[in-house]
Amino acid sequence: MRGSDFAELKAFVAVVERRSFARAAEHLGLSPSALSQTIRQLESRIGARLLNRTTRSVSASAIGEQLYSRVAPLFREMANAVAEASDSTGQIKGTLRINTLGIAARELIAPRLQRFHRAHPDVVLDIVVDDALADIVAGRFDAGIRVGGQLKKDMIAVRLSPDMKMMAVASPEYLARHGTPKIPTDLHDHACINWRLQTDGRFYRWEFEKRGKRQEIAVEGPVVTNHADIGVAAAVNGLGIAYHFEVDQVSELVKQGRLVQVLPDWTISRPGLFLYYSNRQHRPALLGSFIDCMLDR
Repeated sequence: MRGSDFAELKAFVAVVERRSFARAAEHLGLSPSALSQTIRQLESRIGARLLNRTTRSVSASAIGEQLYSRVAPLFREMANAVAEASDSTGQIKGTLRINTLGIAARELIAPRLQRFHRAHPDVVLDIVVDDALADIVAGRFDAGIRVGGQLKKDMIAVRLSPDMKMMAVASPEYLARHGTPKIPTDLHDHACINWRLQTDGRFYRWEFEKRGKRQEIAVEGPVVTNHADIGVAAAVNGLGIAYHFEVDQVSELVKQGRLVQVLPDWTISRPGLFLYYSNRQHRPALLGSFIDCMLDR
């Protein structure tokens, strides 16, 4: 294979996996115009359109999908081979791509970024915050971070946090105006901050449990969001009751008196945060170092 052939295929794989010329160009260190020219050369050589382009998205054509399914695993194998060779030298360097939930980015990664960089100055962390449960293999991520119950069985998982309690919270001003719910069904008479699931667009049904009795409540209110920070901010500003993991951000607001937990005797725990990666992938030393940092080892 000529060097230009390899470069064209590498560019094609990058565009398919990132669904964007701009993001692929940034990843490859090329200008968007140079990347477009490279793809045109590949399509001309093959004699077929490989990518469907619109003003908003890029996707593989039928022929492009066939080509991608054959060449993408080869690039992954080459990346694994390079990682293994790098590991044998004892040097921790390279780029580590992590796809993570927003809660993990805020609670786990952000507080440890400086420590990780000081320990491994030659590693570039590429952190993508994504609550939509992206396919980390198709996206060529080295690992993902999700709540335990959302992991696929063919992944290797490492627990990063204990199980997490869920809590309903509201501002003192809201409760003074509207009263405090005593049982979960009282929420039907309250303004609540709805959470939209990115996986399928449905509203999340709030879950409660007390002495083995479990309830799921569909709530309504003035704000719908798929971002936890918006829901917490809406609750702090008195717009309604929010439902959230009992994490440092929310616990600190409760300690400050800016939020009050409601229905404290109706609680449920969810599986904690797990880092996961494909069982078909060699775990490079830099991923192991990242895991150690997240676990404060």
